[in-house]
This record gives sequence, structure tokens and C-alpha cells, in this order.
Amino acid sequence: MTADKRYFPITGNGRGCETVPFESAEEAWFWFIQAQQARNDGARISAGQSLYPRPCEPMDILKVAERLYRNRRLIMDHFLVLRHYGRRGYAPDRSRIKEARAAKLWREAMERIEPMLVGKDIVCKPNVAAHIGWAEEALVYEKAEV
Repeated sequence: MTADKRYFPITGNGRGCETVPFESAEEAWFWFIQAQQARNDGARISAGQSLYPRPCEPMDILKVAERLYRNRRLIMDHFLVLRHYGRRGYAPDRSRIKEARAAKLWREAMERIEPMLVGKDIVCKPNVAAHIGWAEEALVYEKAEV
């Protein structure tokens, strides 16, 4: 692998501030789509100029998705759904009949993209410990209402 193809995480913008990772793969994807749309409209994308310093460039998100496509983990239908709903700014709603298949493809794509983004520290690791005691918490609130 050549040096220009490697991923080098951004640790700060030189002013001592740390980067802010994305909360989820969906947030990263919407950010990428907005950045790409701005670029298509003529904006110049440069590192360190955003409101929140992010741990990657917009094209790093696309590179992850392209790698999954080359490894046949994503198909073209995934990309069509990701592009369409990314431009709309929201994920498809599985309760709507016309969006049910798109919601399934969206969920599959996000489930495959997120581990790679977590591995590159672009997305925060999911906090599964926050939901360990959910049953006990539910009972506490249920008893409080009685």
C-alpha cells in the first residue's frame, strides 16, 4: 500500500483542540453527503476549518464504503439508498411501506460501515454498558407511576 492511500487520523488542527468523533455511522454518512454536496456546489474543503474538528476528511468515509463494495459486502442497491436518503437528510422509515426495502438496505449498510469507522476512530465505540440494567430501571419507573 502506498503512502498516499493510507489513512492517517487527524488528532487536532494545530491549535491544541482535540477532534470530535461522530456518534454513529449515520451521522458520519450525512456529514459526508453534505460535504460532498458543498464541494459539488463549489466550496473548497480544507482541513481544520469546520465548527467541530472531525477525525477524518469526507473522502475517508467514501473510501470505507468503496472498500466494502470491492469486498462485496455492499452492493449497488446499498449505495443508491445511501445516496438518496443521504441527500434527503434522514434515514428511511421502515414503518412506511414504500420505504421498507430501503430501510432494510440502509440498516445493512450502516451495520457494515460502522465497525470499520469505529476501528479507525472516526465513530465513537457504542456504549453497551449503558443498557445492562435496563430491566431494573424500567421496573423502578413503573413502580414510581403506581
